[in-house]
Amino acid sequence: MSGAIIAASTGAVAARAAAAARKKMLEEEENMTGYNKDDLDGWEFKIVRANSQKFKDPEVTRQVCDEEAQAGWELLEKFDNQRLRFKRRIEKRRNDQFVTGDPYRTLVGASEGQIAMIVIGSMAVIGLLVFLAFMLVRQ
Repeated sequence: MSGAIIAASTGAVAARAAAAARKKMLEEEENMTGYNKDDLDGWEFKIVRANSQKFKDPEVTRQVCDEEAQAGWELLEKFDNQRLRFKRRIEKRRNDQFVTGDPYRTLVGASEGQIAMIVIGSMAVIGLLVFLAFMLVRQ
């Protein structure tokens, strides 16, 4: 049973760390994306995120920019290897019905929930293996 307890506590620690990192990232983005009235007039903005360093690869970044361009989004800046900021004219919304995919997507790759399930599943398997090894040594 010790392995399961270790897996559960490790998962909880990982979840708290992920939540803290996300909060820090959102606060950072607020400071990086200051707009004045002229910036906002007729424009909308979004940040596309990846839960890994996906945008380190220029080909992946180009592919995402090409996909976003189909809905009229223009790359404004690359924050880092996990975040891209886009803008588009509000008038481009009328073409959203012709776009394949979600013109308002903000995530590329695995979601946080999917990553959490992988981590929790991995920790459960490790906990089970530790428990089985303990039981075999004990015999």
